[in-house]
Amino acid sequence: MNNSFYQQASQTIDSQAIDSQAIDFEFDKQHIWHPYTSMSQAASVTGVHSADGCELTLSSGQKVIDGTSSWWACIHGYNRPEIIEAMQQQLTTLSHVMFGGITHAPAVNLCKQLVAMTSPNLTKVFLADSGSIAVEVAIKMAMQYWQGKQLPQKQRLLTVKRGYHGDTFAAMSVCDPDNGMHTMFSAAVTEHLFSPAPLSVFGEALKQGDTDALEAILAEHHQDIAAIIIEPVMQAAGGMHFYSAEYLSAIRALCNQYNVLLILDEIATGFGRIGKLFAYEYANIEADILCLGKALTGGYISLAATLCSDEVAKGVSDSPAGVFMHGPTFMGNPLACAAASASMSILQTGAWQQQVSDVELQMKTELAEAIDYQHVVDVRVLGAVGVIEMDSVVNTAKLQQDFIELGVWIRPFANVIYITPPYTITKEQLTTLTQAMKTIAANITQEQAAADSFSNG
Repeated sequence: MNNSFYQQASQTIDSQAIDSQAIDFEFDKQHIWHPYTSMSQAASVTGVHSADGCELTLSSGQKVIDGTSSWWACIHGYNRPEIIEAMQQQLTTLSHVMFGGITHAPAVNLCKQLVAMTSPNLTKVFLADSGSIAVEVAIKMAMQYWQGKQLPQKQRLLTVKRGYHGDTFAAMSVCDPDNGMHTMFSAAVTEHLFSPAPLSVFGEALKQGDTDALEAILAEHHQDIAAIIIEPVMQAAGGMHFYSAEYLSAIRALCNQYNVLLILDEIATGFGRIGKLFAYEYANIEADILCLGKALTGGYISLAATLCSDEVAKGVSDSPAGVFMHGPTFMGNPLACAAASASMSILQTGAWQQQVSDVELQMKTELAEAIDYQHVVDVRVLGAVGVIEMDSVVNTAKLQQDFIELGVWIRPFANVIYITPPYTITKEQLTTLTQAMKTIAANITQEQAAADSFSNG
């Protein structure tokens, strides 16, 4: 150890008399990597001091309305008493304990809720750390299932283009192959099978021929395909596209026909975000494996879950390994489980249904006029998701600062300006968000657009 360096650093820290709420922006710029940024050209970041309800209080003292629910997760808003109290109580008893060979009430209670609120066939719950890991777990489950069914060659995955399932390697391998990260990590990314993205629009019937390419791949490769993985009804980070529920129904039927499992990634869509508790309800189908995350804890702490059927669990258990080969250190963390259980209890009151319905109606009314703006190609709303699609990629860094000046926090990506507000947002707050979206969309010009393929939602 370099003792002189350590002593010098300690003296520097001591001399700063650190305020836990003060932000050293220069240190942040020099040392801290934010999502999808370069350390050579550090992105501008905004300091946040606190949050309450649907508002963030910035380090400058300015309050802004949060239009993203912190990447779609804080569905109940910030500082929700039920979740805070559950976490505070859990902290005083058991904040963490290994899950290997041990169980505890927060995990058991949460899993009871998840089994009760998802489709009847989903009876087994694996608790994970994040959405990407929930997808990794689902992929492992599918592969081990077929090993247990004496069909070990079924190890490939089939999905559609324009999808997003996470940034870890297995999850990344089933993200869009053109706009994802396949070219950068081609030597390490497993090659899977991709079909064109669905063309059938939500609320409309399945377009003739829309699943032909998918079925052709299944017909040729089903002996090697373990599962189809897809985001049901809404492709989120792939551009916030809503597709026909009949397309999803057709996929379920094709999985049955060709003896392939169906993995539904509801990390973004789950827990009411697009008008149903789970997006698969629009198609009245069941998944073999279901991935959940983001809003699971109400956005208060990281936690995810992968659920599967008895049939899948038996196949995994019958595989040569005899056990499911995954076990994170922080699996089943009691603090996170307590937060998630409180969040699920809020959802179980049913208030979210009216809240989301009201948000949807208001956004449809207030965003409609944007379709006539010069560089707008589409305006779409489903549940608590509102989208203005531009005709070119926008400058995310610049626009998020422009939005702050308008009193809101909105982070566009690619060519999409969107909001996913907390369900508890007031009408006045939502109007401020939609007005800001329209203001920016109306004023944006081709000169302002900046191609930044790594700007992420």
